[in-house]
Amino acid sequence: MDNLYSFVYRGLLTEEALDKAGRQRRNHFSAVDAKVLQKSLCYDFLDEDLLSHSHMMAVVYTAIHCFENMVRDLVKKGMAEKFSEAWWEKVPEKIKSRVKTRMEEDAKFRWHGARGASELSYCDFGDLSSIIVTNWEVFEDILSNLEWAKSILGTLEKSRNIVMHGGVLAKEDIERIGINIRDWVRQTG
Repeated sequence: MDNLYSFVYRGLLTEEALDKAGRQRRNHFSAVDAKVLQKSLCYDFLDEDLLSHSHMMAVVYTAIHCFENMVRDLVKKGMAEKFSEAWWEKVPEKIKSRVKTRMEEDAKFRWHGARGASELSYCDFGDLSSIIVTNWEVFEDILSNLEWAKSILGTLEKSRNIVMHGGVLAKEDIERIGINIRDWVRQTG
């Protein structure tokens, strides 16, 4: 296990060094790609005011999407490091049951893409917080304060749900998202 940890850690350090040295990451989605998608989605038929709001919320969605998946990665890495491959057994039964139902439902519709390949992909944002809380000993060293972590995740979940369900956030709410993401990333590295 120590060799695996050492290998992964050296890989992370290498990635960080490459970024600091000016490595250019390839942008996989270009403005041309966006125009093609907009044409496919019949943007010309959509209300301009609603499109304007949606463009603003798309930027917010992007940040929340990345943050949510960073938390997923933190949960997965922390749990796997502590409990190896059996880490899913340490997840609360209520979450495991809901995830199982969602996975079974997805399996019925093979014509449509799935949420992901692992159980964690089927967890709600709030489930990630529950996993952290019920396994606090795994995350205590990195997050330090349980109430702070719950507060950050709870606040971001509220904003996330508004954006994901077609709502428009106020400027103050958007700024709060940024502050919370910044604080979380500073704490977790």
